[in-house]
Amino acid sequence: MTIKNLFTTKFYRAPIGGKDVEELRDDLRDCCYLLSEEDEAGIKWCEENNYRGYTSYSSLDDLDIRFSPFGELKKRMDKHVAKFAKECSFDLGGRKLILDAYWVNILPPLSFHSSHIHPHSVISGTFYLDLPEGASALKLEDPRLNMMMAAPTRTKDAPEELQPHVFILPDEGDIMLWESWLRHEVVQNLAEVERITISFNYRWG
Repeated sequence: MTIKNLFTTKFYRAPIGGKDVEELRDDLRDCCYLLSEEDEAGIKWCEENNYRGYTSYSSLDDLDIRFSPFGELKKRMDKHVAKFAKECSFDLGGRKLILDAYWVNILPPLSFHSSHIHPHSVISGTFYLDLPEGASALKLEDPRLNMMMAAPTRTKDAPEELQPHVFILPDEGDIMLWESWLRHEVVQNLAEVERITISFNYRWG
């Protein structure tokens, strides 16, 4: 008998790395809070869309140009994305994966981000800046789930690769990457303080 695992879904996790990581995190945190106070367009969007907390997703697309700490973070992100693309065996045809969108998320206690994908991108991911005790995990959904139809549920002790949902709780300073079609969500933040992350998309340039 032969059993194979086919059509693998890759997922990448690593410390962001590089020099002076804690100093970089401090600088990024200052920038995030500055944006949450001064980004009038982003604040207005959050209010109009009942978004708890703050995101710059709808308002700013040049963080790496506006703030040098975001520029430094981008350099480190680029290296991780290149490694992940190699692991995925992408044939880029001599072109590169290029940062296409780059935004801040500040989620207060009891907030969440519902299930979604990132269209028009190749690789998406998040850098985890502040994750206080009780902060929410990333929930990943098996992309085959809507095609299983009459399939029975999995046993509780089924291997991780057979579970319909996988929850991953990163460490502060981690970067996590996945292919942009993979459905995911941020479950409710049960920490007593804010959870701060920086998310991004890379497209095929």
